[in-house]
Amino acid sequence: MIPTNDLLLFAGAALLMVLTPGPNMIYLISRSICQGRKAGVVSLFGVIAGFLVHMLAAAIGLTALLLAVPLAYEVLRWAGAAYLLWLAWQALGPGARSLFEPRQLPPDSTTRLFVMGFLTNALNPKIAVFYLSVFPQFVSPERGSLFLQSITLGGTQIMVSFSVNLLVALFAAGMASWFARNPAWLVLQRWVMGFVLAALAVRLALEQRRA
Repeated sequence: MIPTNDLLLFAGAALLMVLTPGPNMIYLISRSICQGRKAGVVSLFGVIAGFLVHMLAAAIGLTALLLAVPLAYEVLRWAGAAYLLWLAWQALGPGARSLFEPRQLPPDSTTRLFVMGFLTNALNPKIAVFYLSVFPQFVSPERGSLFLQSITLGGTQIMVSFSVNLLVALFAAGMASWFARNPAWLVLQRWVMGFVLAALAVRLALEQRRA
């Protein structure tokens, strides 16, 4: 199985990923602020269901297939870099808003909250890029079943993501209120987020394909 040190390193990478603002975090924060904590938590369970789709896809070998086809890997790598640059532009461009600025969204039913959370994550290219670029670095045929190794990695990533996003869903309204009283921090948060996303995009674009 996967050595403990490698698993901890992977958990650290998963933590960095979940702390990088993307569609999941934007949706959870918006729902929690507009419709309350319960709506945020229901949406989070939908997001977790989306993670299961990505995890199973990686576990059954889709990641290995894409890595075996240079063109597919390159397309996804550049698409991921472009996506991160777009997120950076959303943070820094004209009319940009912080994640914690309240957004007006109409109330949704519990079922719709779950489904929208699921679709937001299942169709999230950030997750696909993470699984594609990081999973292969932590699995090895010498350690036994690749399927079980992938499930272990996926389960670890899901637990990290659930823990962080649960805190986001529960305390988004409080954080939004604090930022509303301290508007200068909203600007700083946007610029820090924008530069981090741009740096990640450059790093992904310059990343060499693993043999």
